[in-house]
Amino acid sequence: MFSLPFSVGTHIPKILTTPNPKLLTTKHVEKTVIKFSNKKQKTISPIEQLNEDPKVLLKRREAVGFGLRFGLVDVLLQLLPQPNSSEAVEAAAAPCELTVSPSGLAFCDKVVGKGPEAVKGQLIKAHYVGRLENGKVFDSSYNRGKPLTFRIGVGEVIKGWDQGILGGDGVPPMLAGGKRTLRLPPELGYGVRGAGCKGGSCIIPPDSVLLFDVEFIGKA
Repeated sequence: MFSLPFSVGTHIPKILTTPNPKLLTTKHVEKTVIKFSNKKQKTISPIEQLNEDPKVLLKRREAVGFGLRFGLVDVLLQLLPQPNSSEAVEAAAAPCELTVSPSGLAFCDKVVGKGPEAVKGQLIKAHYVGRLENGKVFDSSYNRGKPLTFRIGVGEVIKGWDQGILGGDGVPPMLAGGKRTLRLPPELGYGVRGAGCKGGSCIIPPDSVLLFDVEFIGKA
């Protein structure tokens, strides 16, 4: 199986060709072919999704530009070694009493940060563990030893992440240094299409409720 590290920011992501122009927000493109080992495990990040073909022609862009508020983009990134981080994953999965907002997003602060809150459009860094409702981990930035870097509040991540970090609609903003559990209904995650689907099987099945344990590090 494949192991796909999904970090963005200073290391510019490579994204697949898509017929939907709304999903792409930058212009400069460099084509790259990436080969994958068949001994790794598939993962899915809040901004990216697997492609069905293990060898694909990708595009490289200056900025993230995924626009997941409009839909899904199939993404494959170059393999990196993954250090063991089982302790971080187990700590993130600790129970937490959730508060449900009007949008359906539920949240719980495990650690309230002491730094500044994020500003819409700001480039920020965050660690996370993503789990299905049954507890199965589908991705973890801790496993890669590197936080996710993205621009907040402009559609570069799924809707539940923008609201869960920036706040709004009954959700307080996260402060830098804070750790928060988010429970996303399907409409704030990957919706009816799911993610990482191949041969009738999906890493994130359609209409999945997702749990994310997010550590907001601060601006990048």
